[in-house]
Amino acid sequence: MVVYDPYDWNTQENPYPVYQALRDNAPLYRNDKLEFWALSRHADVLAAFRDHETYSSAQGPALEPLDRAATDVASFLAMDPPRHDAFRATIWRLFSKRKVQALEPKIRELSSHYLGTFQHRGCCDFIADFSGKLPMDVISDMLGIPKEDRDTIRSFTDIVVHREAGQSRVPLPSILAGTQLLAYFGNHLAKRRKDPQNDITDLLIAAEEDGHPLAEKDIIALLFLMAIAGNETTTKLLGNALYWLAEDPTQRKMVQEDPSLIPAWVEETLRFDPSSQMVARTATRDVELHGKTIKKGDRVALLIGSANRDERAYKYPNRFDITRQNDLSLAFGHGVHYCLGASLARLEGKVCLEEVMKTIPDYKIVHNELIRVHSPNVRGFASLPLRFTATS
Repeated sequence: MVVYDPYDWNTQENPYPVYQALRDNAPLYRNDKLEFWALSRHADVLAAFRDHETYSSAQGPALEPLDRAATDVASFLAMDPPRHDAFRATIWRLFSKRKVQALEPKIRELSSHYLGTFQHRGCCDFIADFSGKLPMDVISDMLGIPKEDRDTIRSFTDIVVHREAGQSRVPLPSILAGTQLLAYFGNHLAKRRKDPQNDITDLLIAAEEDGHPLAEKDIIALLFLMAIAGNETTTKLLGNALYWLAEDPTQRKMVQEDPSLIPAWVEETLRFDPSSQMVARTATRDVELHGKTIKKGDRVALLIGSANRDERAYKYPNRFDITRQNDLSLAFGHGVHYCLGASLARLEGKVCLEEVMKTIPDYKIVHNELIRVHSPNVRGFASLPLRFTATS
């Protein structure tokens, strides 16, 4: 009998065989111990994303019980229309394609800078030395976070998503890190009210909901969300991309000979091994599916990582193939909750990987020193050691 426990470290190391078993044998899976359902097939996950009235986000995107403090943190992600739509309209302007594209020179400059700090050594930890730093700098510049605070903020975001083996409730270190982040952004907001800098924080201060300024807690929650989402998912995307290309010499050669394939490399990484593996919803009514009944109020996990490997949607889904069409990928969700930062993540992926392949094209992964992130939601590496030909 198939068992799916998103908090099990063995599952987190490689969830894809479990996903296969779910799709084949239990497309609507029930974990009675943890009290949630899981949808694993592409069609079912897509349908749930589209039906936000039945699959509500009001209890947040994580499976863990949502307490009052977590509600304050996750306010935007724990909203349904119509309030969600009003907030989204406010934030959407901050992440328009035009605004995002204008960041390309800065992203390229940062990429070159960080590569320059280690290319002469012939080795690095790609997460610690590059992919953990650059996305944090990009989102920090957008939010107005000072350079001297960024390492601290990033360490807090890492702790927020980390889970020890078998831990199915939000652990104390994560709660404390989240509380410290909230306190930081509360102070940041107070300073910014006195000294505007014309960044996203100032735009949120000026934004309105139903003709009134946004509530203080809602601005802080949005800053909190953007700091985590702008850092964690792109950090993991970059590491996952390097890892999987290194596993296939033929496709690696294709990218080296034709850099125009790099956006396709990004897209296939997002499909094949997405940073965000799962989001949770709450059923607002009874749902009959696959001969079983999801009851009103039940928690439902939408398994993005499984849906993106479904044979019903893709040919040879377990093959990493940068020539594949990826218009069915659910890596950024779908429908009203489609990720607002998708354009930024794609741009960062494209620019960073272009610079990596120009600077350390012969990188090799030190497999016996790899360390994975342990999280039920986020998939990627905490440490990704590389060796390459040193250059001045």
